[in-house]
Amino acid sequence: MDDLKAWLDLQCEDRLVEPNSALGQAMASRQTHWETLTRFVSVAGAPLDNNVVERALKLFIRQRKNSLFYKTDYSAYIASVLTSLIATCIYAGINVLDYLVALQEHRAEVFADPSAWLPWTSQAHLAPP
Repeated sequence: MDDLKAWLDLQCEDRLVEPNSALGQAMASRQTHWETLTRFVSVAGAPLDNNVVERALKLFIRQRKNSLFYKTDYSAYIASVLTSLIATCIYAGINVLDYLVALQEHRAEVFADPSAWLPWTSQAHLAPP
């Protein structure tokens, strides 16, 4: 990375690249943001993309757009809660269908102690004694 920075600096300093061209502007931007653009090399194993985060955000953005077409605010609210619950189960590695069925089968217990029935804590209550 140091060699790349030195070469790019040389290109700009010696005016081997026209500063007003698209390439020159890109190189100037790189000089301004070098620290942030190369931060990934300071942490071993740091991901080079944020696709996981973008996928998670896209789910909720799509839900927000779809909620405009529900008949009532309450139905949009319920759909948002279910979307969030399903996404949480997926990211926690829990079978969504089994979890939702368990919530229905143990409805009274869920209302009595909701924190015990979160996707990542509910498995303890489902295990046979």
